[in-house]
Parts: sequence; structure tokens; C-alpha cells
Amino acid sequence: MTTAPSKRSSISLHQLGVIAGLTAGVWLGAAEAPTKLVDIGLSPYTISLCMVAGVFTARWTFPTLIKGTSFVFADLASKKHLILWALLAGALWAVANTLTVFAIRDVGLAIAFPLWNANALIGLFWARILFRELEGAGPKILVRVLFGSLAIVVAAILLGYSSLPSGMASDSAHTHRAVQGILAAFGASLMWGTMYVPYRKAYLSGMNPLSFVTAFTVGELVTVGTLALTLGGGSQAILGELHRSQGVLFWLFLGGFVWVVGDLFQQFAAKYLGIGRGIPLSNTNQLWGLAWGALVFGELTSADLAHKLLVLAGSLVMILGAALISSAAASGKEETSRNLALLRECDRYGLNYQATLATMSGEDDNPDFKRRWWDYAIVLAAASVFLFLGLRTHVPALHMNFGWIIALTAVLFISLILGGVSLARRTRFS
Repeated sequence: MTTAPSKRSSISLHQLGVIAGLTAGVWLGAAEAPTKLVDIGLSPYTISLCMVAGVFTARWTFPTLIKGTSFVFADLASKKHLILWALLAGALWAVANTLTVFAIRDVGLAIAFPLWNANALIGLFWARILFRELEGAGPKILVRVLFGSLAIVVAAILLGYSSLPSGMASDSAHTHRAVQGILAAFGASLMWGTMYVPYRKAYLSGMNPLSFVTAFTVGELVTVGTLALTLGGGSQAILGELHRSQGVLFWLFLGGFVWVVGDLFQQFAAKYLGIGRGIPLSNTNQLWGLAWGALVFGELTSADLAHKLLVLAGSLVMILGAALISSAAASGKEETSRNLALLRECDRYGLNYQATLATMSGEDDNPDFKRRWWDYAIVLAAASVFLFLGLRTHVPALHMNFGWIIALTAVLFISLILGGVSLARRTRFS
């Protein structure tokens, strides 16, 4: 059973999900750039805490701007059972994010990035086992999704290895610290791959992604705060490090802010494509992460011909993987299987099946909620935080190509406009 496309746009939900997934990749790739600040001495716990603080600030800002808090809280109140799932997802994300900072510190962004991007395969496993994704899909569709996902993971490995200086792999792979970094990256992959289970459960119950992330961010902040206080040396150590590093806090907050934009698009991709398709597409962030690393920070300046050929091969393989998944639209049998999973959730929690199906299909039947005075106060408070930090910041002592910063930032905003307009016209961010 499929709901007819909205009159506002002729774009299909599959096409919309593809646009959202690819846009997520652009923004999630850019969000990793501030983690380069780990090289100037900040502890992983402080970096993670600052990024999550930026995430928390942005998570409340975007839903408020797009739908208003009245809509968000009404949606949460109608599906109270999902609040706990959202908190759990936030906690998993916080642990994973902290592990990634350890991984970057110990083995570098080039190696860590592709290792934790194996979360696409973990997410695909859970999607198939728990939510019957790809059930009823024909052989051609299965081949496109599976080979596309594998291609993106393989490409991520190629791109990661290409960023290593010659001879580094053999020297560092045997060190104890490198083993710790690799384990941290795999741990992050496991956490993030499992985190998509609450995502899918929420959207099969008809929850709006903007509502889900609002509760999600509370789980994030509480968990990373607990980790920082218990494992990061306590409140005095964290506050002392924050005070000494005031000049760079803006960049970590900004990294969290950019990550939120990417994650919101990833949420919509997971809703309209499912975990098995949406997450691999968003994992094209490896390509964009490499672009920032190579073009802005000059990570490939001294690379030899072999490394440059790996970049070319990895990029082509990743594009091929994204193309395979983008062309793998769900068949009628697969949509029927999805609707059976949706019916199971409705029966379990007493939800209206037709209303939930309509929401799942991008038809927003919720009335428009008026903006309240506190909505504007939330946006003003968020802007004030970034303004306060921005006035106290300085450019980190890192070599950067500002021409490429401008070019890649332009790509960010072009993708934001394309993805945002597509979602607004087709679903009104439903």
C-alpha cells in the first residue's frame, strides 16, 4: 500500500530520500574538520563535550525554526513510548562520538574514518533482522543495495589508506596506541550501527524526525557529560581545560552545528529509504571528509603516485556504490513488507495505522502550530551562544587553504538549499 505523492511536488519518496542521504554526506563530511583540533592538546572528552554542546544548541534551533516547539512537544506527547528510544539513541551516539575522538588521536582521521563507516553494514544487518527491510526485494534490487553498500565501505578503506604518508601504515600498525585507536574506531562503528535501530523504530511509528532529534539530544548531552565527569578527570579538570581553550571552542561548537544539519538529512533519508539504503548514502561523507582533509588541510601534499591513484580509485568506487543504491527503488512487495512492520508497531503501541502510514509516506496531516514567544527566545539564545564564542575565538594554528574553504562552504550551502527545498515542497518536513 502506497500513499499518493503530494501535490506540492512530483518527486518520489525514493528520490527525496536519495537527495537527503547525499546531502547528509556533504554536511557530515564537513563536520569532521574541527576534530583536527585534537592535535593542539585538547582531551577527547573535552572535544566531545564541546561538539555535543554545539549539537544540543543546534538541535533545538532547527526544529524550532521549521515546526515550532508546540508541534514538537505535541508529537512527542502522542508517542511517549518513543522518548526512551530517542534518549537511548542519543546515548549511543555520545559514546560513539567520544570513541571517534580517541581513534583520531591514536591513528588519525584517515584511518579512523573508514573504520567507523562500517556502521552501514551493521545498520543493514539490524534493518534486515528487526524491520524486515529488503524482504520481497527482487534479485536486482538486492544486488544493487548489497554491492552498493559494500562498495562504499571498500571505497572508504581505499580513501582512508590513501591519506597515509608512505610507510606510516607499517610503522604505526604495530604500536599499542594504534591498536587502541583501531578498537575505538570499530567500537564507534558498532555503537553508530546499532543507533539506527531507534531511528527506524521511531519512523515506523510516525514520529517526525525533528521531534525525535529533540529528545535524542538530551540523551547525547547527559551521556557525554557523564563520561567527561567520570573519565575525563572531573569537573575541575574539564572546566580548567575549557577556560584555557576559549579561543577554539567556537570551532568545536561549529563542528557540532554542522553535524546536526547532516544528521537531520540523514534522519529523513533513514525515514524514506530505510536504514539499508539511507545510511550507506550518508556515509559518502568519507569522500567529502577527504576533500576537506586534502584540499583545506593539505593532507595529500606529499602523497606519491600510488596514494593519488588510491584516491582516484576510492572516489570512483564510492560514486559507483552511491549510484547503485540510488537506483535501487523499493518494489511493491518490499513496500508491503515495510507496511507489515509498520502495522506491527501500531498494534504494539495502539497507534492509528492509516494516520501512521500517511505520516510515514510524507503526508503531514498535523495542523500548523503557531510560533510562541519562547520559540524566538530559543533561536535568539542559540545565536547568542555562537556570537559569544565567535567574538572570543581565533584561527587555530593549522595550515589551511582558505580558497578551498570558501569553495567547499559554497557546496555546503548549495546542497542545503537543494535538500531543504526538496523536503519542504514534498513533505513540509514531515
